[in-house]
Amino acid sequence: MSQDRVIIFDTTLRDGEQSPGASMTREEKLRIAKALEKLRVDVIEAGFAIASPGDFEAVKSIADAIKDSTVCSLARAVDADIDRAAEALANASSGRIHTFIATSPIHMEYKLRLQPDQVIEQAVQAIKRARNLCGDVEFSCEDGGRSNIDFLCRIIEKAIDAGARTINIPDTVGYAIPHQFADTIRQIIERVPNADKAIFSVHCHNDLGLAVANSLAAVSAGARQVECTINGLGERAGNASLEEIVMALKTRQDVFQLQTGIVTEHILSTSRLVSSITGFPVQPNKAIVGANAFAHESGIHQDGVLKHRETYEIMSAESVGWHANKLSLGKLSGRNAFRTRLQELGIDLADQNELNAAFARFKELADKKQEIFDEDLQALVSDSVTDVPERMRLTFLDVTSRTGQIPEAKISVEVDGIEQHATATGSGPVDATFRALEEIARSGANLQLYSVNAITEGTDSQGEVTVRLEKAGRILNGNGADTDIVIASAKAYINALNLMHAGVLRAHPQVEGI
Repeated sequence: MSQDRVIIFDTTLRDGEQSPGASMTREEKLRIAKALEKLRVDVIEAGFAIASPGDFEAVKSIADAIKDSTVCSLARAVDADIDRAAEALANASSGRIHTFIATSPIHMEYKLRLQPDQVIEQAVQAIKRARNLCGDVEFSCEDGGRSNIDFLCRIIEKAIDAGARTINIPDTVGYAIPHQFADTIRQIIERVPNADKAIFSVHCHNDLGLAVANSLAAVSAGARQVECTINGLGERAGNASLEEIVMALKTRQDVFQLQTGIVTEHILSTSRLVSSITGFPVQPNKAIVGANAFAHESGIHQDGVLKHRETYEIMSAESVGWHANKLSLGKLSGRNAFRTRLQELGIDLADQNELNAAFARFKELADKKQEIFDEDLQALVSDSVTDVPERMRLTFLDVTSRTGQIPEAKISVEVDGIEQHATATGSGPVDATFRALEEIARSGANLQLYSVNAITEGTDSQGEVTVRLEKAGRILNGNGADTDIVIASAKAYINALNLMHAGVLRAHPQVEGI
């Protein structure tokens, strides 16, 4: 590999899904994978194949469909994990098995209960097995940020000898400081005798808010792969943000003198897709993809930008996908124009039923809104395309909410083709609606999160609602969108109930993580 290029390894579908409530269906994962392929991500970590039958099917589906990116499956340094990963990747145009074992003293002693030499032996055995099944093998030293440098050098040398061609040093708990982490990477590359036979990678968590800084410091020290996620999604405080890594390398060519293969103009649409599917809104002041990322309130700043953009903007909004995105379609527009705009956004609805469902929702929305934005389309498609059966469907909702009176909701829901009705009161219109739904569903689930996000600007904007339900320690997200917030809330709750009935309700999809 050219030393002036950084490989972008996206783990949104694996590590990103470890965020509580961020579980995705197979169809949703496939949509994100296709967006990542269009973004020209080098490696897509599709999941942890052995974690569950659903994860296996998701990895397999992505491996079967993706042609222009390497598809990767995570596997512990255990025979069964590696075999399952290889099975899921069997039809991949380019596949990679990513195996790992903990290397920090605290993990080896308390989690693995193994001596250092035993850890090396297990790692080598796993890499050799993976290499016999797949030509591309990556090895990760879990909790590498807290591992002894001498031990890291020992195990990495053995890993490369065993056949690993990518060596990943994760800062699993977000403990590293940039200059210290850079020194660790530099020492490893200098001290490992066969370092020239491998690409060195980093995977940084954001517990101290330093994931991007640590990743870039490691790149400066010789790392040539960065593992990251869209919007920085991930468990706890998240991971290094793909968009920030890529744009830092692109914007500061004077410092890094390195390239990526990312088509940056697709960053924003991919960010919005991930946000829509996971139900995790992007904060307005988020770098690159936040709503305020290129907004200027100060008069001095506005004056400067109008005179010369580079006075206060270090990159153009257009370079990451921001543009005037009003959609000139109305209720008289045809399916072809609608489909064309979806394809421009990286959404390909090949299934005619999915296209018809999305188009019908578009027509309904066009009757309510004068302007349709790209964000509206993302929400429409998320609402229309699902591989989860629609056991429950909202048919009628009447909510009364007046000053000084207790709100009341009357609702009708079609359940397995049979109309059911309920009435309930609550502390507010949404609470009353959810109580009425529970009168019908009797799910026994607890509401953990209720979140509303305006999809676009203006009072006629659609509201996108995320509902997180918990039952017996397991969680899932339901999403719904509508110009009426209460209806959007009902849709989200029903979506969650449908997911629960389909068996999507589950704990973290990964048993381990790096």
